[in-house]
Amino acid sequence: MNNWYGIDLGWAYAELFASIRHKTHCVHRSYDVLHDSLIRFAAINQSRNVEQPHAYLRRIVGNILVDQYREARHWVSMDDADNHNSSENPEWEEYLVPSAEHLAELNRRLTSLQRVLDCLPPRCREVFWFFRVEGYSQPETARRLGVSLKAIEYQVARALVDMQAASELLM
Repeated sequence: MNNWYGIDLGWAYAELFASIRHKTHCVHRSYDVLHDSLIRFAAINQSRNVEQPHAYLRRIVGNILVDQYREARHWVSMDDADNHNSSENPEWEEYLVPSAEHLAELNRRLTSLQRVLDCLPPRCREVFWFFRVEGYSQPETARRLGVSLKAIEYQVARALVDMQAASELLM
């Protein structure tokens, strides 16, 4: 018997793993759930002695599976969406095709953002573009533009302040 913190690892990797595998339908996910459960159990067992370790581990597994299920409900798999024809399943259409109202709102916001950007001084606009849109770090932006890091910090701060003030007026 391979005993670890009161858990028979043979039981965990045979019976408990099979139960998890049956619920998840995925070997890799089952191993992840089992290992996460064992780690949580070890952390709990260090601070207090668990009287029924196998039952407690089963409860931890159940909680992790419920947490994963709840998390998964927040996301739509594009594989699932691609396999469903929106005319057969109209509920998928809201995920695949933005509504006209949503597109109009995006267009309005982008137009307002462009007006705000146009109000910035040229250097400030350039720094903001590299930093916020292109995703360069401040040191990378400084190297690209051949200016000091302090100048970039100043321009980024100025751009953010100016954009905040202009967005309050325009939006």
